[in-house]
Amino acid sequence: MTTDYTTVTETPGIKASAEQLARLYHRYHFALPFCRDKEVLEIACGAGLGLGYLAKAARRVVGGDIDENNLRFAREHYRGRGNIDLRVLDAHKLPFEDKSLDVVLLYEALYYLASPELFVSECHRVLRKGGLCLIATVNKEWADFNPSPYSHRYFSAGELYQLLGQSFRKVSLYGAFEAETNDFKDKLVSSLKKTAITLHIMPKTMKGKEIFKRIFFGKLVVLPSEVGDGMADYVEPVIIIAAERPDTRHKVIYAVASRVKG
Repeated sequence: MTTDYTTVTETPGIKASAEQLARLYHRYHFALPFCRDKEVLEIACGAGLGLGYLAKAARRVVGGDIDENNLRFAREHYRGRGNIDLRVLDAHKLPFEDKSLDVVLLYEALYYLASPELFVSECHRVLRKGGLCLIATVNKEWADFNPSPYSHRYFSAGELYQLLGQSFRKVSLYGAFEAETNDFKDKLVSSLKKTAITLHIMPKTMKGKEIFKRIFFGKLVVLPSEVGDGMADYVEPVIIIAAERPDTRHKVIYAVASRVKG
């Protein structure tokens, strides 16, 4: 049976919390400097909310997803934009020549891959010397971590470092979105969320979660068709130096792996 990833994909019109919007913006703002004048591939791009933002700086952006139903949003929105290409593809077997791309992104989708090791190997293969692989993923060591349907495996910062280190000689890790605060509201939301997870009443789809988000976070915002400058605040992620130690401070982990020249 084919998996319907549209139910767990951020699509235009979905109602989201302010933090969810901030995380969406943060991912692409973080990537933008790495993509300037480069040939970029985003794997598991979903509805393509970040493709247009990257395409303003990149020479060419390819958005790929395994689910054609996900891509239909992007195909409609980006029709006629010459430096944006959309393709159905499998992250385990990328349809690109060796050393043909400069940057590969995989955002909040590593846990959906049955064989992340194969993806990393493929990523290394298609990158030119000096090319970069950028990954963003929820931190499984975050106390409020909640696994998504269809997921296979989640990674800690240390495990992500080891995974990428199998193919890449240079890997840098960053943490974003502080998980531990002294704010009463944050503690209350955390407690309610943990209770919902424990009782197995947390909805599994993006649409279903809207009601819970309204309870947890108050007023919601509508996700746009395309990420835009200044749509949320941006705080630089923190460098994680000791990958061998647990990181419970951050909700999101970024990894930047470089295909070393020479």
